[in-house]
Amino acid sequence: MDTTAYNDPSNLKLWLTIRLSRNTMSLAVGDPMKDGKMVYEPYEMNGTVSVAANLREAFDKSELLQSGYKNAVVLADSPVMLVPKDEYKAEQAPELYRYTISGHDRDDVLSSEMTETNAVAVFAINHDVANVLKEHFELLRIMPLQQPVWTHLYHRNFTGDRQKLFAWFHDRQLSVFRFERGRFRYANSFECTHAHDALYYILYVWKLLGMSNADDELYLAGNMPHAEWLKANLGKFLQRSFTINAAADFNLNEMAKRADIPYDVKALYLKEK
Repeated sequence: MDTTAYNDPSNLKLWLTIRLSRNTMSLAVGDPMKDGKMVYEPYEMNGTVSVAANLREAFDKSELLQSGYKNAVVLADSPVMLVPKDEYKAEQAPELYRYTISGHDRDDVLSSEMTETNAVAVFAINHDVANVLKEHFELLRIMPLQQPVWTHLYHRNFTGDRQKLFAWFHDRQLSVFRFERGRFRYANSFECTHAHDALYYILYVWKLLGMSNADDELYLAGNMPHAEWLKANLGKFLQRSFTINAAADFNLNEMAKRADIPYDVKALYLKEK
């Protein structure tokens, strides 16, 4: 199975995208950059059985999964260990990942290179899930759920001269990251269902990185819990806090205007060439 990240949006219409996250699954296919056409299909999973069992069942029920696609991009929600590209050693990655992030002894440990940030994302996917995918697709590209968002917002990092911190809300989590000199300076994810927790985590990372309350910038993306409260309270501490509007962020593409499609899927399909 080829687990190299898929980074060419010009051919993505030939691929089926499968998003796997926290007992939720959705499917996407189309060419929104060319003709605006996009099919997005949420799939309701049965929480009483495994993800692999749900996936097997989906191949018998989902119209998209039965459409004959031979290639698939898989966005997997999994803790990620980032390794500088010049320090990455493939043979050491699984052991280092399992030592760093517990609970993945029986999972397959994969890697996805991110050329622009000079980093390799090491992550895990359930072994049985991986086997189901290999049974149904001739070519797979598996990457962390965060990767399209990291890549997209990496480019935003170069607008203006101020230092930037990004906070992306998704799947009852908060992913916080910062770039510096073309590389990751910080990246971490927190369990987050309440705005009070989000406020604490963001300000904690802000202080940890020594960012300026007056001069540096915070960018918020995704589905924020109690957004108005959070923005108001962030404003008490930070002078430059902004909310990313997904539609405007992707040049008002019709797909970007859809509230039902996650930000990471939009970032995957609407990536700048």
